[in-house]
Amino acid sequence: MIDFYPAGSRPSRQAPAQWFTGTVWMDPIISAQSPARLNALRVSFEPGARTAWHTHPLGQTLHILQGTGLIGMRNEAPRYMQPGDTIWIPADVEHWHGAAPECGMVHLALQEEVDGSAADWLEHVSDADYLRDAS
Repeated sequence: MIDFYPAGSRPSRQAPAQWFTGTVWMDPIISAQSPARLNALRVSFEPGARTAWHTHPLGQTLHILQGTGLIGMRNEAPRYMQPGDTIWIPADVEHWHGAAPECGMVHLALQEEVDGSAADWLEHVSDADYLRDAS
């Protein structure tokens, strides 16, 4: 038996403030049932919105759908992301991602869950880290 989710049948939800800065909307794509582990979301960031620092136990793939985004790793300047870019973040790498300061961004986020968790959340990203000279 397959699961079929008609478009619009699952509501968007606002991302929790404990893990995000600014306004972020999450649309579920799939949270696969065991033994599969795939978790996928469409995530929409308003200008300046971003995740907190976090890691993924098995890594994460981001695919940029629209807008301009930033991704940062510890002790590095953020990098710009554009529509069509695909980014692989290996397991346990501390990072954050979100919209550019003056432009929103939408990405597809794909990660696998371990023991029911796809991310380990850390502290919020400081303005200094977010606004650091991006390349």
